Amino acid sequence: MPRVYNFSAGPAALPLEVLERAREEMVNHNDSGMSVMEMSHRGKEFLAIFDHAETGLRDLMQIPDNYKVLFLQGGASSQFAMVPLNLLRGKTGADYIHTGMWSKKAIAEAKRYCAVNTVFSSEDVNFNRVPRADELHLDTNAAYCHMTFNNTIFGTEFHYIPDTGDVPLVTDASSNILSRPVDVSRFGLIYAGAQKNIGPSGLAIVIIREDLVGSAVDFTPTMFNYETHVKGNSMFNTPPTYSIYIAGLVFEWLRKKGGLVEIEKINIRKADKLYSCIDKSGFYSCPTEPESRSRMNVPFTLSDSGLDEKFLEEAKAAGLVTLKGHRSVGGMRASIYNAMPEEGVDALINFMEEFERKYG
Repeated sequence: MPRVYNFSAGPAALPLEVLERAREEMVNHNDSGMSVMEMSHRGKEFLAIFDHAETGLRDLMQIPDNYKVLFLQGGASSQFAMVPLNLLRGKTGADYIHTGMWSKKAIAEAKRYCAVNTVFSSEDVNFNRVPRADELHLDTNAAYCHMTFNNTIFGTEFHYIPDTGDVPLVTDASSNILSRPVDVSRFGLIYAGAQKNIGPSGLAIVIIREDLVGSAVDFTPTMFNYETHVKGNSMFNTPPTYSIYIAGLVFEWLRKKGGLVEIEKINIRKADKLYSCIDKSGFYSCPTEPESRSRMNVPFTLSDSGLDEKFLEEAKAAGLVTLKGHRSVGGMRASIYNAMPEEGVDALINFMEEFERKYG
């Protein structure tokens, strides 16, 4: 069976070149006589893989020297607790920007440890936009300010970085990390689950400024203390070795594509094509405010929801899969992360136009 175009929001498609490389090295990586999955995380073979991954990420994102890079287990959801446990630093409150389901979960977890000041919420409009800069009324005494950079379910994205002054800015970048250049120095901490733009599920990446390490509250579990993982170089316990290996290959693939400047150009082109198809149609519509539209996740609805199942069935037959939208929005959702080739977006557009001609 030929490979399909997989529009899943996560776990998401991986670059074909990376999968083929992993297949070649599956049972015998670099003449070691064993698979990466069998290697000791303390052995020289895996340490070389780990260094390759960290160096690749630092190079791609131009991460300053005063930031630590951690490869952790627990996904992005563990960070909902780790952030307040480590970053309160004697303060009692933090600012949160509420733009969707994942920020809602982050807020609920943070409330276990501190007072949460919700500085903006788009819940009243079903999270169809992110705030304008002048809508954020931040507390200059907050321990930190938390934002969700891209909202996978509702298809919104920040196209600017909020100015939080001396208050550390924290972002969940799970669904748009590595999709464009970002000034890391504007953030105190960036975290991301790997399963959208980096690699397999089971890995979370944390990029944290050094001065924010070492002040966790006293009752912080050892595994939830960033200092534990900084001192252990992400190997306090056995790390998700195979996910780190694949991440390193993805970073290498991105460098060969021209880095984040070039991948952003491709992502803009893909998103513009798809939104243009939706906007010029009387058959499809996008619920997201145009200024807040995500380049990674594109939700859209059909004028007749009774055709949803037929759309999904015929799309699958055409090799276009995992297009069903989240129940909070309905309709469809096309996730077009870095690994989705432009031909895949073109194929989806061609299918949508033909489907409209048949049923519109």
